[in-house]
Amino acid sequence: MNLQPTILVVDDEKHTRDGLRRLLENDYDVYVAADIAGATDVLEREQIDLLLTDLRLGSEDGMALIDRALKMPRPPICIMMTAYGSVDVAVEAMKRGAYDFVTKPLNLDKVELLIARAVQGRKLEQENRALRQQVDERYGLENIWGDSAALHEVLDTIRQVAPSSANVLIEGESGTGKELAAHAIHNLSRRNKAKFVAVHCAALSPQLLESELFGHEKGAFTGAHERRIGRFEQANGGTIFLDEVAEINPSTQIKLLRVLSEERAFERVGGNQTLRKEDIPILVRGFLRHFCRANEKPLLDLAPDAMDALLTYNWPGNVRELRTAIEHGVVMATGPKITLRDLPMAVRKAASPAVAGLPGGVSAQAFEQKTSPLDLHETERRLIAQALAATNGNVTAAAKKLGISRRTLHRKINEMNLAKAPAKTTDASGSKE
Repeated sequence: MNLQPTILVVDDEKHTRDGLRRLLENDYDVYVAADIAGATDVLEREQIDLLLTDLRLGSEDGMALIDRALKMPRPPICIMMTAYGSVDVAVEAMKRGAYDFVTKPLNLDKVELLIARAVQGRKLEQENRALRQQVDERYGLENIWGDSAALHEVLDTIRQVAPSSANVLIEGESGTGKELAAHAIHNLSRRNKAKFVAVHCAALSPQLLESELFGHEKGAFTGAHERRIGRFEQANGGTIFLDEVAEINPSTQIKLLRVLSEERAFERVGGNQTLRKEDIPILVRGFLRHFCRANEKPLLDLAPDAMDALLTYNWPGNVRELRTAIEHGVVMATGPKITLRDLPMAVRKAASPAVAGLPGGVSAQAFEQKTSPLDLHETERRLIAQALAATNGNVTAAAKKLGISRRTLHRKINEMNLAKAPAKTTDASGSKE
């Protein structure tokens, strides 16, 4: 089996054809033709890797041959030979898909170098395509099997987050396919042409892990005899997967957090400062602009329920947690507005009404289990009415009982056309209606 690359030389001058054959035949399987008909016959019979053709083939045009070759199922690399006066035509050929051109009289060293570079480039391209196909076959979404609703939700989330620049947390028991999901995110992302680097954190001691992640300079510690490039630097432009990240010790987690978040533009606005509630709308707008731009999305807005949740939540992680929540919302949003369901679970849970003390003894857990999207609005209206009744129309007390702000409750009262103090009447027998 001949493993040499194949080259077709097309020129109507015999001495040029023979000279190029002698130059190339030690390294390539060389075919020659004097005209378009002969060249077409070879192209249809053999798999040609590179076509080297003169622009003028007697009365024929070499450009037509290149056009024909480039339309083949597996087109060869095309290089045109031309006289100095026809360089503009050769440039046009490159615009139409030719690899390069050389001028006559030929510089044989230059021709040989150009062909070697072109063939090597084609080889690397083919190897890369084959490798990517192997990776796709192993790590593509089609290899994450199952038909449960939960799995479909995971796959939808993978498709949603993959094109973004966000950090992604993958949770699950050992053996549930977290690394498979990480590979799928990488393959569907804009970073898929760069490296995927996996680090199994639990397998390394704290001292070794820090050096493994961040690298070290020569002489940084005893035994550091040379500079070491860390995994983050190796994954530059690609994806790094930190497996069992919860096993990392606290001091290394702090350094890791700085790498993952503090280098981004808005992190230093808040840092570790305590979040004050009145700052939330201002910070949200800034974070929205930043993350929409970073993820190449049009500027999104917040739906009322999402802003209510942000204002209600206690933010134990302060500004950093708010920043992460907005990034989560930007990545997960599918419409022009970030809704409550696009926010992290902790924020969504905090938005549920605190109904444990309301008349009727409805617990928060029962509320979450029994309420469906179809009756959510009516249930919310009933709970607000119950809270107002229980507090004799005291909006401040009702808002506290519901776990929402006074301003939010005022707005909902107006939207739902509720009376602040429901009327109570007594009939002749003394019973209340």
